[in-house]
Amino acid sequence: MLRTPGDPPPLSTEPIADYTDRQTYTKNEDGAPFVREDSRSSLLANAWYSTRDLAACLHVNTSTLRRWRTARPPQGPPFVAVSERVVMYSAVDVEEWLRRHRTVPRRDT
Repeated sequence: MLRTPGDPPPLSTEPIADYTDRQTYTKNEDGAPFVREDSRSSLLANAWYSTRDLAACLHVNTSTLRRWRTARPPQGPPFVAVSERVVMYSAVDVEEWLRRHRTVPRRDT
C-alpha cells in the first residue's frame, strides 16, 4: 500500500505473541484486576503514538480518545500520561486492544 504525506503512521508489524510471552502479571495493591508489568527495554523498544497519531490511525477524533481516557472506568486502549498535556499509546498495547475488540462474524453452514 502506498503512503502519501499526511497518512497516519502504520501500526507495528511485530508479532504480538513475541511480546506477550515476556509479560508478567500481578495483582494491584487495592486488589484490582491483573495489570501488566513490562520490562523497561521492551516498553522503550516499541513504537509509541501521540493522541493525534492514534486518532488518525483509528479514524476517530482526538476528542474520542480523550473521552475514553476520562471515562470511569477508563475505556479505549491503555495509555501513559507522560505529563498533564502529553499522553502516549504503545503500539503493542493498541494492537492487543484492537484484537480483544475484534468481532469475527459466524458463518452458518
